[in-house]
Amino acid sequence: MTASLPTVTSIDLRLQPVDEVLERVERALDVRVEPESLVRKRRTVGARTDRGTWVRIERRPLGKVRGQGWNGTECAAVLDGVAKPVWFQGVSWSDPPGAAMWRADETELLPGEPVRPDSVLVLSEEWWKALNSSLDALAGQRTTRVATPDTVAITQAGVTAAIKETFPAVSDTTIGEWAPAHADLNWANMTTPQFCLFDWEDWGMAPRGLDAAWLWGNSLVLPELAERVRRERQRDLESRDGKLMSLFFCTKILGPHADPGDPRRGLARIEADRIVADLRAG
Repeated sequence: MTASLPTVTSIDLRLQPVDEVLERVERALDVRVEPESLVRKRRTVGARTDRGTWVRIERRPLGKVRGQGWNGTECAAVLDGVAKPVWFQGVSWSDPPGAAMWRADETELLPGEPVRPDSVLVLSEEWWKALNSSLDALAGQRTTRVATPDTVAITQAGVTAAIKETFPAVSDTTIGEWAPAHADLNWANMTTPQFCLFDWEDWGMAPRGLDAAWLWGNSLVLPELAERVRRERQRDLESRDGKLMSLFFCTKILGPHADPGDPRRGLARIEADRIVADLRAG
């Protein structure tokens, strides 16, 4: 019989004291964190160190760690041809009372700033070329890891359930090709003016086109940008698997549990209808 997990304690690291966590990481990695550089998010904390590196700390429930583990940044260090920060070292520990695991990774500093909404329409041709080169190189490699978009392992069953719930007219949701994917490809996880892709915690094998669909879906608030992503990643997005991944993303915008005020809903509905028609036409 499989042992049940302890009850997960919900923690928001934007509000929770993290001094003890930072001290533990400093001792384990032999660094000093620069407090003025601290960036706090709901489940992660990051900061520059005294030796000119970056430390990212994440807390994740045990239920999200089982299986492949969660050393994604460390495992991504072996990927060739992908623009990403160099990984130096890491440390992890359990938090039994909170039914969670902590993980800290030290990497080189990013070569630029995360892409901001006001800069996405003026990215250079060199930037797009580097994006395409990295995504193509990533898809050409192999791993035993399984991608966990939104921290949930992607499976055929999960894809089928999500698509059929929102788009019941799609009768065949069978994925034909799986390849390594970053699995959290959004503008905030890439840098400019020099392209670099970071936050590798969720990467692994996924249906072809997952990354392209995620970037396209995260661009729907700006039709011109969504169309640019479509052109750049046309080979992925126009494949049958890519169309299914686009619908899979659209379930987050148009599904029964989606936010009715999401500004992407209008374009997502138009695009989803087109994709459904394409799939039905064969």
